[in-house]
Amino acid sequence: MDNKSILLVEDNPDDELLALRALKKNNIQSKVVVVRDGLEAVNYLFAKGEYAERDINDTPEVILLDLKLPKLDGIEVLKNIRDNPITCMIPVVMLTSSNEDKDIMNAYKVGVNSFICKPVDFERFLDATKQISAYWLSLNVTPLGVSKQ
Repeated sequence: MDNKSILLVEDNPDDELLALRALKKNNIQSKVVVVRDGLEAVNYLFAKGEYAERDINDTPEVILLDLKLPKLDGIEVLKNIRDNPITCMIPVVMLTSSNEDKDIMNAYKVGVNSFICKPVDFERFLDATKQISAYWLSLNVTPLGVSKQ
């Protein structure tokens, strides 16, 4: 799994730290790129702004996307991802504190692959991160994943 990367889109520093700790504790070897708002996520994915020098074809294996983000919310980021042929096949996991039916429905309508409510307890968050990583980085195969192997 060491050649795969994860894009973590998280504006809350505590949740970012929690996610990074959980990934490390679960021995996830993937490179984790962290962006802290929706606009930065779009700029990263499409090699714009401060990420203009990045190879746009070097896509993450999975995107962990928060719903409530500054500048562009998670739904808008997801729409940008799904509307572009380079990124439309990247698995996106909405990892958020919201469990509102309308948020879940909107995310699936736009094309999220999975919607997970962030567990508050660290041990449960650790387990959730382990399961997310095992599935999306080891078991799941996408057309993008096949070409990267």
